Amino acid sequence: MRIIDKETWPRKAHYDFFAPMSHPFYSLTFPVDVTALRVHTKAAALPFYPALVFLVTKAMEDVDAFLYRDRNGVIVRHDRLVPSFTDLKPGSELFHIVTLEAGEDLTDFCRRAKARSETQTEFITAGPWDPDQEIYFSCVPWFPITALTNERDVDPSDSIPRVTWGRWEEREGRTWLNLSLELNHRLLDGYHVGQFYQALNARLAALPEAAP
Repeated sequence: MRIIDKETWPRKAHYDFFAPMSHPFYSLTFPVDVTALRVHTKAAALPFYPALVFLVTKAMEDVDAFLYRDRNGVIVRHDRLVPSFTDLKPGSELFHIVTLEAGEDLTDFCRRAKARSETQTEFITAGPWDPDQEIYFSCVPWFPITALTNERDVDPSDSIPRVTWGRWEEREGRTWLNLSLELNHRLLDGYHVGQFYQALNARLAALPEAAP
């Protein structure tokens, strides 16, 4: 993690424009073709949900703007991000929040995430990373979503991305789901969301169809 000198930061004017706003957040939802991921996880006997959590995390790391956080006016840049996702407790309708480092391997992350979720007894746990390195994930697999807003304390400096998706849908032989992002405009514009969208699609397209 390093602190950014705002006086020489190229985004200073944009940050200063959005900084006085009490609600600088925006959300948007768009369809993602997850056919390749569905094929890959089925062939490799991996859970789909943490697999997509991993790919979204790595796609955000691919886009420099997603590594920045606002700490009450102090801008920092992290080297990596940490996914934190809701998951149903085994045999229960209640969820807990599972947080662990992504690492670099999808298969390894899926297995670690599944094991952590199955054995975690606390509602939420903390790790050795900075809390604002996290990305907050949730999934509502019982129905498709077209838009979503998250609960939050209205802290205008809160710059942790929120990511949610719902049930996938089959259309013309492809599998699609709608991905919802909630972001802070102080740090992220639609252009950066476009970069993330391209990075995620590139990672999806690179998946092997057969099990490793």
